[in-house]
Amino acid sequence: MKDDFVFVDEFAPEIRWDAKYATWDNFTGKPVDGYLANRVVGTLALCGALERAQEKAESLGFGLLLWDGYRPQRAVDCFLRWSRRPEDGRTKLRHYPNIARAEMFEKGYVATKSGHSRGSTVDLTLYHLATGELAVMGGDHDLMDSISHHGARGITQAEARNRRHLCAVMESCGFARYDAEWWHYTLRDEPYPDTYFDFPITSTESLLVHD
Repeated sequence: MKDDFVFVDEFAPEIRWDAKYATWDNFTGKPVDGYLANRVVGTLALCGALERAQEKAESLGFGLLLWDGYRPQRAVDCFLRWSRRPEDGRTKLRHYPNIARAEMFEKGYVATKSGHSRGSTVDLTLYHLATGELAVMGGDHDLMDSISHHGARGITQAEARNRRHLCAVMESCGFARYDAEWWHYTLRDEPYPDTYFDFPITSTESLLVHD
């Protein structure tokens, strides 16, 4: 048994969250298997690093908003099944306008084994502390397109600057970026680099992980 997975909002309550895969606001167009509550979960090591990142962001006038943390393997399996279904166009324009569903895996936007399932990867963005508004980043969560890459052309100076702020904050607090997604960061010294967990995210149960 391992008891070092926690709800991020309990460990670092100053960090905002909106767990997109627990909602209808994601590229599949509906809540995803394994997300039974709009909560973000991660390892204690992840939460400690996020707390430091929040403090760093605050010094720049920003807060952190998390979109995803730990992701059950069953959610990844759900993505794979969804990618094989006929295109219905409901989320294509917003999330994958220039590729087919199957290409999400080929191009590295979705993986059959996700780092998220190891418990120390997050998807996140910045918001302005003064207004509460999200910082402009040149594309929304899970926009699977070259515009989402670090160093992408075609975004404004303000968007590029905000991406650099997020990257600087996260890298200074022990995270490594993923080049194809400006919002995706993994703890460099993650405690479970070779383990992919599959317990569901619920609202109140204690999070006990079986080996």
